Amino acid sequence: MALEFTTGSSSVTGQRERNEDFAGMVTPAGAILNVKGAVFAVADGVSGNAGGREAAEMTVRSLLTDYYATPDTWEIPAALDKVITAANRWLLAQASQHREMAGMATTLSLLVLRGQRYYSGHVGDSRLYRLRAGKLELLTADHVWDRPDMRHVLKRAVGLDQQLNVDYAEGGIQAGDVYALMTDGVWAALEQQVIHHILGLYDHPQRICDELTRLALAAGGNDNATAVAVRVIKPGKETLTDHLAEGRQLALPPKLKAGDHLDDFEIVELLHQSRASLVYKVRHRQSGQLWVLKTLQPLLAEDRQSCQALLNEEWLAKRIMSQYLPQVLPLDAGQRSKLYYVMSWHEGATLQYRLQHGHHFTTAGITRIGIEMLRGIGALHRLHILHRDIKPANLHIGKDGRLRILDLGVASSGNHLQDDSMSNPGTPSFMAPELFETQQAASVRGDLFAAGVTLYHLLTRKYPYGEIEPFQHPRFGDPVPPTRYRPDIPGWLENIILKAVARNPASRFETAEEMLLALEVGEIRPILPVQRTPLFARARLQQWQWLAVCSLLANVILVYLLFIS
Repeated sequence: MALEFTTGSSSVTGQRERNEDFAGMVTPAGAILNVKGAVFAVADGVSGNAGGREAAEMTVRSLLTDYYATPDTWEIPAALDKVITAANRWLLAQASQHREMAGMATTLSLLVLRGQRYYSGHVGDSRLYRLRAGKLELLTADHVWDRPDMRHVLKRAVGLDQQLNVDYAEGGIQAGDVYALMTDGVWAALEQQVIHHILGLYDHPQRICDELTRLALAAGGNDNATAVAVRVIKPGKETLTDHLAEGRQLALPPKLKAGDHLDDFEIVELLHQSRASLVYKVRHRQSGQLWVLKTLQPLLAEDRQSCQALLNEEWLAKRIMSQYLPQVLPLDAGQRSKLYYVMSWHEGATLQYRLQHGHHFTTAGITRIGIEMLRGIGALHRLHILHRDIKPANLHIGKDGRLRILDLGVASSGNHLQDDSMSNPGTPSFMAPELFETQQAASVRGDLFAAGVTLYHLLTRKYPYGEIEPFQHPRFGDPVPPTRYRPDIPGWLENIILKAVARNPASRFETAEEMLLALEVGEIRPILPVQRTPLFARARLQQWQWLAVCSLLANVILVYLLFIS
């Protein structure tokens, strides 16, 4: 069910020589509306500055275009904040480069409607109102000085300061809700009861906006007057928030066996089980097509965090369209009675399975695996998704010869609604040193470290820093060169692997594309070897303290011997 609404807008110059307000909206349809929503915004350029209108227009236009270019995996407030922060930097840069634009700034109030929720962003003294069931509510707070003689002076505005603090809020929407964005040329000229009356008087938002701006000027308002209104006809569905809420209503299925049925699927076999998850090979009962069904162990039925993690995993996987990852089968709410999700089936085996069954990986084969793995990792990173558990067990090669990255169970986009209370998710032997030493958050270079360890392990069946057990707190020196175990590894490939698994994150590749290029050019343009850490840097402070104590004792003994002789 798609979100349905009607809109209207009006902006009049009034008694001013120039209209320094600007309003805009984007009302997409289909998948874009479901994923990104519809955006509405009003801005009021700061009066008295030559760049007021330019600041308002540029801010709204950049918001309406750049927001839809942000990754689908970002939650709306995070995406809005990125875009507005960039607009703030641009205004400040223009003001510093052009003297006539000094002080250009603007207020901004915006509304995003998606699925069954609204999201708002606000800075300055424009306003957002909502009329629901006959009750008018102001959803924003004016950022002005709280003194009678300074209530027209802004404390916050886009372009006013290097550090921009935007108010974000969200909530549910209902059929019949009316949202109205307006500049101070409207709300300051009208009593609140008048605004309340107009929002409830007309059914169509265009009539509401026209009447608000007309009455503002008729009331003696001497400022530009701008209003944007939206009436919700019917809320939509299938946002991440709704997806999580819907999924929480589903119970986990019991442990299944071959021949059992679950909704439209017949269980063929159990492919994998762990402490938390169960993975089945299933057949669609109507089409006969094979799929993979993933769910949780029945013991986790009351574990809200694990259930939400599975829903988050499905949500992320549905956003990724890449040949290097399995594709998720979209299932409507009525198509499943239990908590699970379904993805494409590919005949083949994981690289870990091949290792355990004695497969010998050649350097040429590892190079090809590395290239395809990094293309897949790059596809994730371009959507700002960190996998956080790259390892041979999560890399699958199908009978079609294509490598695919599996298991987004601990993946993170950093901006979606993920209750991630796990400390250092991942497999210890493939985790970057900084995750153990400083408890840093996962990063792109952490994924590339795991990719380097994966190539190292496939070639040597060893780990560059030794095997690390869970809950162990390892100490990291320099990695053991893989040629110690496999002398046939060419120098250019060893340099790439050692750079990827460097102890210092700054010494690693910056992006998946950089490491991919190094593998593609190979020995034609080899990278330089990573410099080994000097002894002084490798030694711990405590070791040097003991060395100093021993040196002092030796000097004392020498002085004593000289004295008695």
